[in-house]
Amino acid sequence: QVQLVESGGGSVQAGDSLRLSCAASTRTTSTYTIGWIRQAPGKEREIVARLTWGGRIYYADSVKGRFTISRDNAKNTVYLQMKSLSPEDTAVYYCAATRNWGSGLDEYAYWGRGTQVTVSS
Repeated sequence: QVQLVESGGGSVQAGDSLRLSCAASTRTTSTYTIGWIRQAPGKEREIVARLTWGGRIYYADSVKGRFTISRDNAKNTVYLQMKSLSPEDTAVYYCAATRNWGSGLDEYAYWGRGTQVTVSS
C-alpha cells in the first residue's frame, strides 16, 4: 500500500514562494510517477507537475517557469518548489502516485490528503 503525506502549505502574499513536500512510503518515488495535483474552489483538479519513475518531468502551462518538481529518493520525498505565487494558485495541493505516465487524473491510484495553499493579493 502506497502512503503519501503532503506538507508545506500555508498562507502567503502574491509574489512569495513556498515549497511543498510529499513524503512517500518506501521506494515509491523511484518506482512510481508522482504528480502534484491541485483543486481550486469551484474548479476541477489540475495536474500541475509530474515526475516519472524514470526522471521525466512535465508541467502544466499555467505553472511553467514558476514551479519546479524534484525528488530525493533517499528520503522518499518529492518536492514542489513554487515561486512568484499569485491568487490564482490558491488551491488544495495533492500529491498522488501511479505506475503509469500520469498524464490523466484517473491514472493515479494513490492520493495524499492534500495541503492548502492560499495566496492573497
